[in-house]
Formats: sequence, C-alpha cells, structure tokens
Amino acid sequence: MSRTEIFATAADAVADIPDGATILCGGFGGAGYPRNLIAALAERKVTGLTVVANNAGHEALFEYGGVRKVVCSYPVGPTSRGFLEVLNRGEAELELEPQGTLVERIRTAGAGLGGFLTKVGIGTELATGKELIELEGEEYLICQPIKAEYALVKAWKADRSGNLIYRHAARNFNAVMATAAPVAIVEVSEIIEGFLDPDSVHTSGAFIDRLVMVNK
Repeated sequence: MSRTEIFATAADAVADIPDGATILCGGFGGAGYPRNLIAALAERKVTGLTVVANNAGHEALFEYGGVRKVVCSYPVGPTSRGFLEVLNRGEAELELEPQGTLVERIRTAGAGLGGFLTKVGIGTELATGKELIELEGEEYLICQPIKAEYALVKAWKADRSGNLIYRHAARNFNAVMATAAPVAIVEVSEIIEGFLDPDSVHTSGAFIDRLVMVNK
C-alpha cells in the first residue's frame, strides 16, 4: 500500500508546517514553481521560515514578513523585489550559493551523504564559513548537505501512489528536492487511477508523502 496521502486542498496539505520550518521550494523562475502550496502557506501567515530555492521570488511570503532566511543562487530578478526590500531592512538573511553547489547540497541530503568537496568559490566570499581541506595537494571547500523538514514540489501528473512526471523544464529543482526532505508535498495538475508507465516516471512515489491536485 502506498504511503502517499492525497489532500483535497493545498491548505490542507501544508496545514502542519510550523513557524521556523526549513522548506525546499522547487522551480526555476516561474517554471515548476509550487505557487499554490506557497500561497497556502502565506494564507496561514507562517513565520520564521528558511526557504531553499533557486531564486528569491516568493512574494506572498515576504509581504507579511514570513521568511527569516533565503538560501538560493539567484536572489535578484523580476519577482525578487519583496525579498530585496526585507533584506535591505535587515529583516531577512541571504545565504548565496552557486547553482551547481546548491543543487548538489540538496542532492547529497537526499542521497544520505555527508557532503562533498568542490573548488567553486575558493578565494571568494562564497567560501566564508566553510571548512577547507587539502587532498592530494589540491585545496577544496567542504560543502554540507542542506537539511529541510519539508519539500514543496510542482509536478505535472501523478498516480495515486505518488509517482511523478514533470512537464518539460518544470522538472528543474523539483526532482532533486522531492528526495531530500522527510515530508515531500507535491501539487499536480492531474492524478490518474492505476499506475504511470514505469519507464515514464521521473520521481518515484517512494519519496512522496502528500499530493494535491490544483487547477493551475
């Protein structure tokens, strides 16, 4: 029997996310962004959140001061005005990571690994606070996995066991984030009866805890 639970609304699916939670949020700009789940969080006025995402475009959460910290690779963009305003007022914190480093920190969390080594960022502000190690005469940064309590994901189609298919570029960060939190919550456009073709599945339902079908 599948452990994936199907919820009637996005509000129901995120109802237990507490103040102070760390969430992984899929999407690359607007593509694959779980806007319904984010809107439901904002409706509850959840506060003190740490949001891990590619970019900082979570306007609904910044409008009421819900975000304490953003971990991302692209903090400046057309939808980032709300974040920049709270950042400049000192009401939120930014942890900036190169995109490849960010996604690998998430992937290692999902894989149960202790971290990884990289040369990216050595000699720059990106290395601040990170431990250096020498290996075979080369210097590397030690990057820790990013641990979160929840992953908010957008997919195109699911079966009732939680197996997922993403649509085109909307796979982006969603696929890796779905594996990297104890509770993965997914909004989808369609939930089918039976099972998706196994050769078409992008994310196994073994990683997915909650599904909600949305209209957009």
